[in-house]
This record gives sequence, structure tokens and C-alpha cells, in this order.
Amino acid sequence: MTAYVALLRAVNVLGTGKLPMTELHSMCEACGFASVRTYIASGNVVFLSKKKEAQVKVALEAALLAYAGKPMAAMVRTAEEMAAVLAANPFADHRGDRTVAFFLDHAPNQADLDCVSKLTNEQLRLGTREIYVAYPDGIGQSKLNLPAAKLGTARNMNTIARLAQMAADLN
Repeated sequence: MTAYVALLRAVNVLGTGKLPMTELHSMCEACGFASVRTYIASGNVVFLSKKKEAQVKVALEAALLAYAGKPMAAMVRTAEEMAAVLAANPFADHRGDRTVAFFLDHAPNQADLDCVSKLTNEQLRLGTREIYVAYPDGIGQSKLNLPAAKLGTARNMNTIARLAQMAADLN
């Protein structure tokens, strides 16, 4: 079985996408996933599955649609991919709570960075299926507009490190 990390978009953030983690846990088990564990109340879940990544995504998003009555996106990574995201962080010298990876379903390209607006002192770099952003003054102070982020979901490096470890522990 493969260890996966699923990152749900817009769950329990600013009053949107209300989803208790107990419900998410049950949903994942109903999808046939094993050793399900959630992490904090923002839509992070690790589990084991015999399914391929695309199948995991389809199953989870269908369960989320049935639950919420509207589409909810899930970004799915294997344990190895999540560890690689952490290892590839180009801003490892910055605080983990001030550096994020925006997880996407596609490989980002320069065009995704060319349309950024309201950039002050934030730094951006392309990853495999992520865009890394360092917020030296903190994310709450930033006015950065990154249109590609609307297609994915962000996690800070502290959360990524914890999820990578949880997924590795399943193997």
C-alpha cells in the first residue's frame, strides 16, 4: 500500500468549508483508505491506499462533493512526494511559519509567476507541482496576489514537515 497525504482546499478557513475532522476521517475510511489520521482542523489527512494517486483524488473529491453538496478540491501527494516538497524548499533559511508551498494539480511555469501582483518583499520559486512563497513580514501582512493559488491550497513548512513525518510513519 502507498502512504498518501491529502490537502483539502478551503476547509475550516474563515468560516468556509465546514468539515469536522471526524467526518473527514470517516469519509476516508468509507473510500477504502487505511490507517487514516487527520492533522489540525484545516483539511489535512494521511492514509494508506492500494489505489493510484488519481484514483485517490477522484474517490476523495466524490466523497467531499456528496458531503458538502459542492465541489471541494483535494491535492494528493505520496509520502515520498511530500518529503521531496519539504526537502526542495528554496527558503529553508526562513521561518517555517512564514514560508508556504501552494500545492497544485499541475506543474507550474513562469507564466504562473508573471501574473503575480502586489508583490512587495515576498519571494517566489517554482516547484514540481508547487509554488513556494517566503513571506519575510508574515503572511498576514502580505497583499500578494498569486492567481495560480486559486487552483490549489497552501500549507506552511511546519505543517508540511509534520505531514511528511506522519506519512513516513505509515510506511
